[in-house]
Amino acid sequence: MSIQLISVSHKTADLNIRSCFALTKEKQIEYLENMVSGGYIEECVLLSTCNRLEVYLYGGDENQREIFYEAAQGLLRMLEFPAGIDGAEYLRFYEGEKAERHLFMVAAGLDSMVMGEDQILGQVKEAQQQAREAGTIGTFLDTCFRYAVTGAKKVKTETALSKTPVSTATIAVKAAREFLGDLNGKNVLLIGASGNIGNSILKNLLSEGETSIYMTTRQRCHGGESHQYKEIPYGERYAWLDRMDVVISATASPHYTVTVEKVKKALVTEKSRVFVDLAVPPDIDKRVRELPDTGYYNIDDFARVAEENNRKKEREAAAAVDILEDYRVQFKKWMIFQKSFRDVQCMKEKICAQAETKGMDKAVSHFFFALRESLEPNQLEIFMEALKKVEESYEKD
Repeated sequence: MSIQLISVSHKTADLNIRSCFALTKEKQIEYLENMVSGGYIEECVLLSTCNRLEVYLYGGDENQREIFYEAAQGLLRMLEFPAGIDGAEYLRFYEGEKAERHLFMVAAGLDSMVMGEDQILGQVKEAQQQAREAGTIGTFLDTCFRYAVTGAKKVKTETALSKTPVSTATIAVKAAREFLGDLNGKNVLLIGASGNIGNSILKNLLSEGETSIYMTTRQRCHGGESHQYKEIPYGERYAWLDRMDVVISATASPHYTVTVEKVKKALVTEKSRVFVDLAVPPDIDKRVRELPDTGYYNIDDFARVAEENNRKKEREAAAAVDILEDYRVQFKKWMIFQKSFRDVQCMKEKICAQAETKGMDKAVSHFFFALRESLEPNQLEIFMEALKKVEESYEKD
């Protein structure tokens, strides 16, 4: 029995391909439920972000090929690709320790486009919770995710990986500032502020205090306001567009939130503007970049800034990997013991039964003799080394 993983990420697929792998929440739950009802897959968790879609699986080792096939085909059946594109080419498969290690790296932000970014840990926890609510996660994946989250939290507190946080949100604001030269006094329209990335952008903008922030809301409202930002109905976004200098969109919408034709009709004032699209699939029609004096960035455009950030954090990343590996080993020990729990219980009962009839000393001696006879020399040597460590821990107690 082992953990397996199917992954599509920014490392193997560009934005256009990743957009094809985007699933709505309803589709994600449908996929999870389909997987655990098939027979081979016992547990399933789906992690979906703007930079990755990953399926974590648990089932019998003897069914490894069937598990990968069933999970991959089930996923591809739910997706649509442009003519000539084979979605299967972008799938990457991991099994056992490689799958476990990958999850731990992802949770800590070490596999992110922006190393050490904060949003991914919350997204990992949300994926775990979604699987709990769908009833598709059990003891093994739940415990693996719990160890990964705990390890990631320790990385954040014991390394400087997140001390100078650089995230997709901060890079997006930086890109807008660089294009316009300055954000001081500029008007920013934020579409999707209630999501993880959108909320991070809002906090980033509020902390800097340079801009006037306008935030769309799906609820029926009449221009709700606070001293920090102004709420406008989502349906009125184009009516406000002309006064904006920056438009940032980060929703989970399956369609455009901003189209080029409506932008053309809405814009009257001639000035520099920048559109930043942080969604997968895209929120903003990229043809807006063809408009005069207009900048456009999507999530793949931030790779250069991310690479610079990652190089600065390489030393901290090495320390983080050591921390994560300690937690992964702890999980592996738990998993091995959990799988053998019935055997351990059975052995305890036999030793106790023999101790009642022949005494504890003979019962323990019989156990060690049986162990010696059943193990290969190298296995016995490893056991004896472990026994010394156990003895040392008893002496400390």
